[in-house]
This record gives sequence, structure tokens and C-alpha cells, in this order.
Amino acid sequence: MTRSYEAIVIGGGPGGYVAAIKLGQLGLETALVEKGSIGGVCLNWGCIPSKALIHVADTVSHLQDASIFGVTANEISVDVEKTRAWKDEIVRKLTDGIRRLIKGNRVDIIEGKARFTSDRSLSVEAKGGETQEIAFQKCIVATGARPIEIPGFEVDGETIWGAQHALDIPHIPGRMLVIGGGVIGLEIGTVYAKLGTKVTIVEMLDGLLPGIDRDLVRVVERRLRQLGVTVMTKARAKSLEKLEDGLRVAVEATKDEEIVECDRVLVATGFTPGSEGIGLDAAGIETEEKGAIKVDKTLQTNVSGIYAVGDVTGPPYLAHRASKMAEIAAEHAAGHDVTYDVKSVPSAVYTDPEIAVTGLSEEQAKEQKREVKTGRFMLGANGRALGAGQPHGHVKVVADPETGAILGAGVAGHTASEIISELTLAIEMGAGVETVGSAIHPHPTISESIPEACMAAVGKAIHAINRPTRPKRGK
Repeated sequence: MTRSYEAIVIGGGPGGYVAAIKLGQLGLETALVEKGSIGGVCLNWGCIPSKALIHVADTVSHLQDASIFGVTANEISVDVEKTRAWKDEIVRKLTDGIRRLIKGNRVDIIEGKARFTSDRSLSVEAKGGETQEIAFQKCIVATGARPIEIPGFEVDGETIWGAQHALDIPHIPGRMLVIGGGVIGLEIGTVYAKLGTKVTIVEMLDGLLPGIDRDLVRVVERRLRQLGVTVMTKARAKSLEKLEDGLRVAVEATKDEEIVECDRVLVATGFTPGSEGIGLDAAGIETEEKGAIKVDKTLQTNVSGIYAVGDVTGPPYLAHRASKMAEIAAEHAAGHDVTYDVKSVPSAVYTDPEIAVTGLSEEQAKEQKREVKTGRFMLGANGRALGAGQPHGHVKVVADPETGAILGAGVAGHTASEIISELTLAIEMGAGVETVGSAIHPHPTISESIPEACMAAVGKAIHAINRPTRPKRGK
């Protein structure tokens, strides 16, 4: 027997559950199909548990460094089982809350793996093997992304971990080799380094956190060195040998091959769109070369009535991007005249210190041979940062040299993820550096650095020596 719905959502992550809730609010008879856990990777094995463990690691680190404030903390220890239970309880509370929201908006939850059988139907296979057929008028695909695998370093959950295994914190290994110097590798690597693990990071490219301005990344690199983390760039993990007392990893560097001994390997080489195995061909849905589903400005695929949102449409792989796309797709599916039209999608890296960016970076401006002017303010001159013992880093704005409009911004420092939103709003509104710089900010706060950086771009900063404001030309 075939069940019918006005709208079906495939995937229950930050894109899928938001789409389902919105569709329910708009009055469409809706079902959400999820093969795993509601909340997706982000809530269950990514964004939320990682930030919980980052807080634990930061607490340990702050206690160890508290002597600078005249505070002595002796015999600091971590009870891994209690830490894991605390982290799991946070995830449970949030996932239970999302389930209540879904059901409270009259959306059915169907557990199983969905696969298109046509452009208006799909089958759902439950864990027990039973299959049910579902017909729909509109569908939103939100199947997320899956980790990229490395031949020879297949994740087994024992000696070779993926992010999910590392965030489940089974124990604190003595030595860990992290393959990948991107967001996941640095966040998790930093957690374990603070908990006592000797960490080595191997990155193929010539620098960590590719795509982020080097002056921001250097702030994090300095802290990694202080934590005793070894960073190998222009290097590739070549092979793995399992020994009785650990692992031996051959790393191919620029000139030579180096052997790194460790107890665990963390594979953190990024993600690829999760578009496989859901029957896109049966529905006639087109994808790009790397599997990302093609969408237009309404987030509709080439098949009318079928939408795709979030990671399955390609990078940037960000939960908040997926959620925003989900709202737009749901509204359009319900007949509203809307499009996905955003000027900037902010992102944050929860390293020590944090990095957050939005809009056009200085490096991107150079690549585009575009003239910009920049303004910086060092957190070492910010009273709140100094009082918190976090004077490292800076705020940077990138502006149009003629109009002064803020085109982009980057923050490396304490609470960077919290203050980047103001600069994102400025970009969306087309605000200029002097407009933002003239707004009164509470004192003392880290956010005071934003108007200082803005005014530095036009040579009017108060708490910094102003430099000539000649525009920077792309090379």
C-alpha cells in the first residue's frame, strides 16, 4: 500500500529537520525520513559534541594556566566516562527537543533509508528490511555529506578513528596522528592535545586551514606550538604499519619520508556530498562531477518540485547554511515567492583561539585582482581580552576603497565565533566601515574591537596607531 504526502523530506539533520518543521508550519502534510538519528551528523557526532569536548579541554587548559592569575589548581584529572556521559546527555536533550518540535508541527517521522523510485515516489527500507512506498507532491533532499576515505587508512573505530569515534572519547591516547589540517583535524587535535595527547598533524597543502587568510591562521599556529603539537605541511600519510605497542605511519614530506609513531590515527580529510544510494537517477535529478546536487536560486533541482539543501549541494559544509536553505526551500515548496539570496555565510573554527570569517577575504580579493582597504585591531590592546588572559589575535575588516562598504571580515581570537555575526549583518545591509565604527559598543567587551578595526580602515582608530589608508591592489 502506498502512503501519500504533500511533502517529503529526506534526511533529519540541520537542513532536513528545519525543512520539515517549516513545511509543517506552512500547513503541508509532511513526513521526514531519516535512516539514522534525528539531528544528523552535526548534532549527534559533529558540531554539538565537539563543542562540548572543546569546553572540557579549554577548562583543563585554563586551570593549568591559571597560575598567571595567582590561582593554583593541583592534580587536575579527567574522568573520561563522566565526560562522555555529560556530552551524551547534551546531545540527548537536543535531539529529544527536536523530535518534539517535529511532532508538534504535525510532521510524521519515518525511520528508514529512502530511495527515489520516480520523480514523485520513493521507497523507504526500515532497519528490519520492511519496505513501504510513498508518493509525494514536493520533496526536499537533505542527505548531508559523508567523510572522505583514504585508501590504506580505512576507519575501523579502534586504531583508526573518524571524527565520530574521536568525539565519543573512548580514552585519551598517548600519541595521535591527525590526517588533515582543516577544521575537523585542528578542532579535535587541539582537544586531545589539551587533554595530554602528543599530537602530530599532517596536511597535504602548504598551510593549515586552507582558504582562510594566513594572518588569522598564524595566530592558531603559534598556539599549537605552545601546546606541543607537531605540524607537517606539504606532507602526505603514505602507509600504516600496526605493531604490538602502537602504529607506525610513513609520512611523505617535501623531500624525505618520515616515520611517525602513534597510538591512534584520526582521519579528518573533509567531506563529500551524500548523494549516493538515494536513487537520483530514477528521479532524473542531475548532479555535478563530485556528486553535489545542482540547484537554482529557489533551491529547486532540475526536476520541478524536488529541492536540495545543505551539504548535499556542495560546500561550504555548514549547518547554519543548511538550515537557512531549508527554510527557503520549504517556503518555495509551499508556494511562496522566495529565493536563496545571501551575501555572506559566516563560518567559525573552534580552535584556540577561535577563527571566524565572513564575506570576502583579503586573499580572495588578491586572487580577483580587486582593490580593497583593510583595517585591523589587535586584541592585545583590548581590555576585556587582557582581563580574560586572552590577548592573542586580531579583528580584520576588508572594505571597498571607494564606498567604504564592508566586503568581508575575519577574527582570530577569544569569542571570535560570537562577534562575527555583527560583521555578517553589516555585509548583508551594505553598511560601511564608518557606519559600524560609529555605533556605540559596550565597554569593556571584545566586540569593541570591531569599530576599532573598521575605523582603522579609514585611518581613524582611537586605540591604535593609524597607518596610511592607501587601498591594497591585487597582485
